[in-house]
Amino acid sequence: MITFTRLAALITLLLPALAQDQEDASRCSKIPDEINLTPLTDPFTFFNGQRVTSKSDWTCRRAEISQLVQRYQLGQLPTVPSSAVKATYFEESRPKVNVAVTVGDKSISFNVTIIPATEPGKDSSPAIFSIGGSSLPTLTGVASILFNNDQIAAQNGPSSSRGVGLFYDLYGKDHSAGSLIAWAWGIGRVIDALEKLPEAKIDTKHLGVTGCSRNGKGALIVGAFEPRIVLTIPQEGGAGGPSCWRISDYLARKGINTQTAHQIVTENTWHSPAFEPYVNQAGILPFDQHLVTALVAPRALYVPENYIDWLGPESAWGCQRAAKTVWEALGVEDRIGFDQSGEATAHNHCQFPESEVEGLGAFVDRFLRGKKVKTDGYFKTEAEYPDYSDKYWRNWRVPTLR
Repeated sequence: MITFTRLAALITLLLPALAQDQEDASRCSKIPDEINLTPLTDPFTFFNGQRVTSKSDWTCRRAEISQLVQRYQLGQLPTVPSSAVKATYFEESRPKVNVAVTVGDKSISFNVTIIPATEPGKDSSPAIFSIGGSSLPTLTGVASILFNNDQIAAQNGPSSSRGVGLFYDLYGKDHSAGSLIAWAWGIGRVIDALEKLPEAKIDTKHLGVTGCSRNGKGALIVGAFEPRIVLTIPQEGGAGGPSCWRISDYLARKGINTQTAHQIVTENTWHSPAFEPYVNQAGILPFDQHLVTALVAPRALYVPENYIDWLGPESAWGCQRAAKTVWEALGVEDRIGFDQSGEATAHNHCQFPESEVEGLGAFVDRFLRGKKVKTDGYFKTEAEYPDYSDKYWRNWRVPTLR
């Protein structure tokens, strides 16, 4: 049994060999030369080459992916005992929760605002965390928790924001975490607080998270790393969200104005500094965003998307199709949805379109409201990608995990 410490050491030693192996795999697979791509990483093969054959194996593979992503892309997610979190409920113009966290000899505190559900007579309501605001339509019977992510970790540019925010006040300005993983940490502490506050009337067993654009990237990472989130709704997150680095690089090489890894690190502090050496060679990394997405499985995910070149719509489609194979293997394919407008019906960025309301409602009904509704049939795109083929990007067999 390999430990994560030994795994990290092996990764460091074997990255050059890994790069060669992936180059060999690309050359030997039946992919046209003009495609010039590196296939996405197999979700069902451990780093040591062993296959995932059971659901318990997937639990271990998921833990391995989490460690790899933290080490090479997002930075470390600190653990915090519940006893280190103090919670206070109070009301001003709206209900609020104060969250105070102590680590060692340092303490921070911050407030979140609750917009209560419009459904009187219930002891508690499901709720959706809104990272930096929400583009979703009003959802009856579901509360909103307004999360000021910039307060936890700033995102005003790479030079002025690195190490700025309450997270870094607690852990130090040189902590490896980028802002995305710091936001996941912050929402985890709010959930800790809500679990202590029945007077807040939030059902902590039925929590979702959403955000759009840069905050959509954050919503995906929160869902991937916070297991108490039962429904993740990342809207139009692009690179670092639902789109895959490898596919976006390919689109950029084709001349499409698409956000890529080497651009994103010049724009903001979403990722760890440890990611920077790999942004021009993302193909050597033992993961991509399809595996980050797969960290959500078997919990529910609904991805509302748009047709905007910068977001890499073809990349999002291919990336989420690859991620979906994990839900398929686990026998819960109806827990992942993807809804993408096409060129003819593209809408303004972060405007929630009427065409995606039905899918959103179905996922909210089932996973937050607890209704018995079907959520299959909501993995679709209106766009046409004549050059896209799964075989170019996926060279793995999807097992049935028992």
